[in-house]
Amino acid sequence: MKIEIKRINNATHLEATNEAGNKLFMDGSPAIGGQDLAFRPMQVLLTSLGGCSTMDVISILNKQKQDLRHIEISLDGEREAGVEPSLFRDIHVHFKLFGNVDPEKAKRAIDLSMTKYCSVAKTLESSAKISYDFEVLP
Repeated sequence: MKIEIKRINNATHLEATNEAGNKLFMDGSPAIGGQDLAFRPMQVLLTSLGGCSTMDVISILNKQKQDLRHIEISLDGEREAGVEPSLFRDIHVHFKLFGNVDPEKAKRAIDLSMTKYCSVAKTLESSAKISYDFEVLP
């Protein structure tokens, strides 16, 4: 895996490009000279947790022949206060699954993702307590 990052203004606005040419933008907070033009790096990390787990859950539920029509995830991360580096301490992930999905199969898919398959969750679990819950909606 290879990523290239370049500065795109005179502050902290950055452009990251992966090997396929896809782009991701990041910026710093105004406190460090940023302009809030994009996600901050720690927001990208939290977003990566959600994206990784969402892809797992979709894949697992598809294999279980569940009628998942839509999925939404909310993430709430708390970082350590007053220390550098300020790592995530607590992360909560809430899954909203829409469709004709068996709640037991949904629970199993989410458990498998968060405890076994999601590489981002496994990376973060050494420093953060990750909790999660879900709801199935029509």
